[in-house]
Amino acid sequence: MNRMKNFLYTYKYEVLLFALMQHLFSGIFVPDLSNYHKAIWLINIVFLGVASIGVFIQKEKRKKIIQNILLLLVALFTIALPFYNTILNFKVAVNVVYIVFFSFIFWELLKFLIRPSHIDFNVISAAACGYFLLIEISVFIMQNHFYLNPNSFKGIDTTSPFASFIDLVYFSSITFTSIGFGDIIPNSHQTKLFTAFIGIVGQFYTVVLVGILISKFSSKEKE
Repeated sequence: MNRMKNFLYTYKYEVLLFALMQHLFSGIFVPDLSNYHKAIWLINIVFLGVASIGVFIQKEKRKKIIQNILLLLVALFTIALPFYNTILNFKVAVNVVYIVFFSFIFWELLKFLIRPSHIDFNVISAAACGYFLLIEISVFIMQNHFYLNPNSFKGIDTTSPFASFIDLVYFSSITFTSIGFGDIIPNSHQTKLFTAFIGIVGQFYTVVLVGILISKFSSKEKE
């Protein structure tokens, strides 16, 4: 157990980065999404939850308690999801828990990025984690909006919640990167504003991150 904790703490941002990437993009290797929820989704979320532990290992007790509660809620909701994925209120509750969970991790990571006066591999990994965490948060915000208003998008695959999740990962990613192919289109004024907002947040994070990294690199060069 101690060896696992030491590993998670030493490589916390690298492990978290890998967990975020596999959660968002593991659908690349799944030809049939109808079975996605039976094992892959649960495994991805559990792995992501375990990967987040390293970020909080040396934090104060209050933050550890909050993280443990959120992690437990994420696990319970994820286990129950295949059985209740047709109930709207349940799906909305799951998304809210995911949003709070990822936002909590992102806040801790952001504080780490601002604090050090130097640049190293941890800073680079944490910066990448922040980008993927913003995509995670955006996806579940958009998915909640889509559940409450099914006509809010054109081009979303509605055959299963997991198909729509993958489509929203794609949509959020291309919005953050300002590509915008136009195959998925916001179809209400609220969705258009949500999309504009996450695009601005993504660009703002990129600009601020570049400034932080340059300042840290300059500090290291001066030293």
